[in-house]
Amino acid sequence: MADNLVIVESPTKCRTLTRYLGKKYDILATMGHIRDLPKSRLGIDAENDFEPEYETIPGKQKVISQLQAAAKSAKAVYLAPDPDREGEAIAWHVAHSLKGRTKAKVYRVAFNEITKSAVLEALEQPRAIDMNLVNAQQARRVLDRIVGYTVSPLLWKAVLPRLSAGRVQSVALRLICERDAEVKAFVPQEYWQIAALFETGKWERFSARLFKIDNQTVVSPAEAGKGKIVISSEREAEEYAAAMRQAAWTVTSVTESEKIRKPLPPFITSTLQQEAAKVFGFSPKQTMHIAQELYEGVEIDKEGLTGLITYMRTDSTRVSDQAIKAVRALIKEQYGDQYLPHKPAVYGVKKGAQDAHEAIRPTSMDLAPERVKASLTPRQYKLYSLIWNRFVASQMAAARFEVHTVDVTADRFVFRATSQKVVFDGFLRLYHEEREPDENGNGDNGMNGLPVLREGQSVSLIELKPTQSFTKPPPRYSEAMLVKRLEADGIGRPSTYASIISTLLDRKYVDLQQRKLIPTELGEAVNGLLVEHLPDVFDVAFTANMEKELDLVEEGVDEWVKVVNDFYKPFMRTMGKLNSKAKNIKASLTQATDVLCPECGAPMVIKWGRNGRFMACSAYPKCKTTRPLPEEEAKSRTDEICEKCGSPMVIKTSRFGRFLACSAYPQCKNTRSVTLGIKCPQKGCNGHLIERKGKGRRPFYGCSNYPKCRFLTSDMPTKTACPVCSHGFM
Repeated sequence: MADNLVIVESPTKCRTLTRYLGKKYDILATMGHIRDLPKSRLGIDAENDFEPEYETIPGKQKVISQLQAAAKSAKAVYLAPDPDREGEAIAWHVAHSLKGRTKAKVYRVAFNEITKSAVLEALEQPRAIDMNLVNAQQARRVLDRIVGYTVSPLLWKAVLPRLSAGRVQSVALRLICERDAEVKAFVPQEYWQIAALFETGKWERFSARLFKIDNQTVVSPAEAGKGKIVISSEREAEEYAAAMRQAAWTVTSVTESEKIRKPLPPFITSTLQQEAAKVFGFSPKQTMHIAQELYEGVEIDKEGLTGLITYMRTDSTRVSDQAIKAVRALIKEQYGDQYLPHKPAVYGVKKGAQDAHEAIRPTSMDLAPERVKASLTPRQYKLYSLIWNRFVASQMAAARFEVHTVDVTADRFVFRATSQKVVFDGFLRLYHEEREPDENGNGDNGMNGLPVLREGQSVSLIELKPTQSFTKPPPRYSEAMLVKRLEADGIGRPSTYASIISTLLDRKYVDLQQRKLIPTELGEAVNGLLVEHLPDVFDVAFTANMEKELDLVEEGVDEWVKVVNDFYKPFMRTMGKLNSKAKNIKASLTQATDVLCPECGAPMVIKWGRNGRFMACSAYPKCKTTRPLPEEEAKSRTDEICEKCGSPMVIKTSRFGRFLACSAYPQCKNTRSVTLGIKCPQKGCNGHLIERKGKGRRPFYGCSNYPKCRFLTSDMPTKTACPVCSHGFM
């Protein structure tokens, strides 16, 4: 056994560190947390300063025994989990499990990147466990447990068994539901825009857009205000157009200006999740999983296991002087002096950022994406390239544009044309930020080229084109947009964004449809109940303020027990009142109908189930008849006939996806898969393609003969033959 023991939380990290440290160090992994609050009870002693009752996580006793045995013969133990609150808490729990089991000195070490130099430097400068970080994590865990274990039973009584509420996730659900309500309540407003085609005396043509009428800017209804005008109808647009056709047009303004576009800062956790979602369609959870692999180490040819990026849970854009020096040298060598600014770019730290770690960047400028591509999975390569390009671009020169703006005037009307030309591409040679489709807005007046024009020059009006438009509702949140909103409002922290969204999806409070987060009926019911009865607890500002208080605990300014106590007392008073109303709340969610039970004749009522609302006999439990809501029943009808009893088959949904079930249930319990009417393309297979759902809730399409036939595709097949090769489906 070696004299030195290093304890990390990941087996991958073990292998990477073994390569750097050699035989003088034994390296073991905790495999994540080893102790936590009990699952079956609250596990918090509210009468004794909220003392947590930690238990060994099931299955971790063997890990703890291995750590204790290794520490017994060691002279020094280095606790090296991730450098954040969770990592500090793991280190603290490990130290607790080793207490009295070893005579070795126990140190805490933390490194922002898993490179040989960073690891050796951390081991040379060990420290004590930071109890402020531990207490901040402990306070968050206790608060989340109090809310979850107190509010969830209310949901069980009022809505449905096994539902759960989270202190932060429920606020995110509220944001999604409120945006969905805005979209549903939105009433589009008509407005018109007018474009024109002009021609010079040299037969050069250019297009422009109506900019002003009577010195008032022409805008959409959403932008209306003082000094602005809205063309609200076709009649009004045609009246203006008729006057324009009779007018004489003159160029009244020609301006040239230079526009500077500076590079974006290197990634932090939130911006990495947003960009990976927009560019690759990765969920925040997927992004963090891939980033964790790149951070902990990937097997690179000739290099061995190598950590490729710095720690991926950070909200700081700070970069070390050593990394700045390396990236500037690379820019000069690969792109030339013109792409290298005279001074390194320094990015400001946003308000509330912890600044404990650097931005997310490559650990070595010698490991370019193309060099390591063969060693990475396709997803690892995509994310690593994105991080690499963003970091290098952040230290490149700004892009410069030449902007030409021309105003063409006649009487009351001014048309404006704008063209933009890249003079120097700068950082855009390497990187440009993606946008959500509905983040683009109406855009500018176009990038059309303009002929050489001068003030006072007459031009001819060739064509007018009035165009009808309608105002658009605010976009529903994508995963990227929700992360951006959570960060802007101070909800959660870099380490929690991914779990917030995945938890809402796992609980079926939210569906992901065409990359947009849509609340389910169940999610709307849970949100409505929480907002109505606990508006302050699940309030955006209140939750953001709680995050700030946890940050003060981390900084050693506040005591964690005081922070929890200030929340606990008023919260429990409110919950005491609500629990006494649980039956009334449940009754308010049950709706009576005029439909009679087909089995016993009693009125049917609308209740909540795991997959939404349904109709049930009011005589339950004597009569257990249920049926879908009429509108859902209509949607579920098919032309398929049950081969066992001859009744029509209907479409139903389970946690595995849609399936066909006999409408005569429960008398006939026949079911079968929903087929797409497309034969499996595998040779010799007589199966059909069916829709299924994976663990990630995303649908995929496979053969009905599974597992005998393992054909599958993530893209939805359509029953259209290929016009080129006559393949059976597109």
